[in-house]
Amino acid sequence: VATVGAFAPARTNSRSAAAPLAVTLEGRQIAEGGDLKPVNNFVLVKVAEIQDKTDSGILLTGSAKVQKTEGKVISVGPGSTHPESGKISPMPVNEGDGLVYGQYDGTEVEYNGDRHTLIRDSDILVKYTGDTLTKDGVEAVGDYVLVQVEMKDEETAGGLILTKSKDDNSRPSTGVVVRVGPGKMASDGEMMPMTVSEGDKVKFRDFAGNEIQIGEEEFSVVKMADVLTKF
Repeated sequence: VATVGAFAPARTNSRSAAAPLAVTLEGRQIAEGGDLKPVNNFVLVKVAEIQDKTDSGILLTGSAKVQKTEGKVISVGPGSTHPESGKISPMPVNEGDGLVYGQYDGTEVEYNGDRHTLIRDSDILVKYTGDTLTKDGVEAVGDYVLVQVEMKDEETAGGLILTKSKDDNSRPSTGVVVRVGPGKMASDGEMMPMTVSEGDKVKFRDFAGNEIQIGEEEFSVVKMADVLTKF
């Protein structure tokens, strides 16, 4: 869980006669005006707006509204220090990148009247370019692999095809690799090579992946260590 020490207010000059907006963390005022600059391996993200209608235009109300765990990078810390070598691990995103993070990750910050969250670089599942998450613009980060999963259909005795829901107890654990991250940094500062490539079919550990949806297609973001075999 992030604390107030996860970031520090940057020094600012007087740039406007307008009264600065209060910056708050969990309801407490921590600064007035200026920019927030994350430290260590934290990233400040402006959270995407709550989705109040479906892609087909159907309005959603109350609890049916969808809170996306994605947003735009506002600022980035310098990175974490490797415990053995002392080298700084490079951050996987830059200001302006879009990203998707874990459902329960981050600490919310109300910054300049908008919802933001502070997450670690390890909470980032994928990043993307452009205003929306698309298959063409998505990239894997760190030692993650983005897998387009195989959604198996079931056939009833009468021949009716039933498509499995992602809410079913069993989750798909095979698919095709569509993006591969650059890898994890070793103690000598070199990137450890990834052992799968785009286009490989893989089997990964059951329930190991983080599920994300891009358009109408289902994907899992899987750690390289959780990939069991390729074929």
